[in-house]
Amino acid sequence: MGAGHSHKLYRHARSPVHALPPHCKIAAVLCFVLTVVTTPREAVWAFGLYALLLAAVAVAARTPAGFLLRRLLIEVPFVGFALLMPFVARGERVHVLGLSLSEAGLWGAWNILAKGTLGVAASVLLASTTELRALLLGLERLRVPPLLVQIASFMIRYGDVITDEMRRMRIARESRGFTARGVRHWGVLAKSAGALFIRSYERGERVHLAMVSRGYTGAMPVIDEVTATRAQWARAAALPLAALGVCGAAWAATGTALIA
Repeated sequence: MGAGHSHKLYRHARSPVHALPPHCKIAAVLCFVLTVVTTPREAVWAFGLYALLLAAVAVAARTPAGFLLRRLLIEVPFVGFALLMPFVARGERVHVLGLSLSEAGLWGAWNILAKGTLGVAASVLLASTTELRALLLGLERLRVPPLLVQIASFMIRYGDVITDEMRRMRIARESRGFTARGVRHWGVLAKSAGALFIRSYERGERVHLAMVSRGYTGAMPVIDEVTATRAQWARAAALPLAALGVCGAAWAATGTALIA
């Protein structure tokens, strides 16, 4: 897959979670998220237990709480959408702190916030304990189509290249006294965006020709073969199995409450 490439979400440490093969962790997180999504929203206590499970994984991975909380800010737009639901949704109204809110909207907001936050937290834990190159190898081991893996690999690897190109273009504009202050400067920014697209396309062509000249036939060579033992699979399965038990108990409790 080429040389290693670190990303900002990764946090280097020596822990049992870091030592697990990447495909084991990817499968565990996917099963955990699916279990959380299928949990009835009325079982509020279940989501608290899910949060405790993730906290236990974070402790085992030696990942500080502050590190996770800063990365969770990525879901702020979804939080804003969820907070609007009680005001715009229809149905029976309830009064909270003098505000007339939709009961269905409140449940919908809770559903989005609880499940979304847990899913993002699980993803952040996965990214913080697995290097980018290992994640791509793990996807290959899970039989994800190679073309999708390669697209993701190139997109991530050359994202920094494009960002650096944008930085150099910004410095060039500022060195010539340009400062975007209003609508009249949008034309210059649009031309810069067009130039960036052309440069990116030309660079992609050069990279592709260089790869073909070195024997690239549509598949990247795998340098490190990633394997997993039964014990490693068992350790990775601890999180989704515990979550599955919580989900089963939540459905049982919800069904009993409905019958009563």
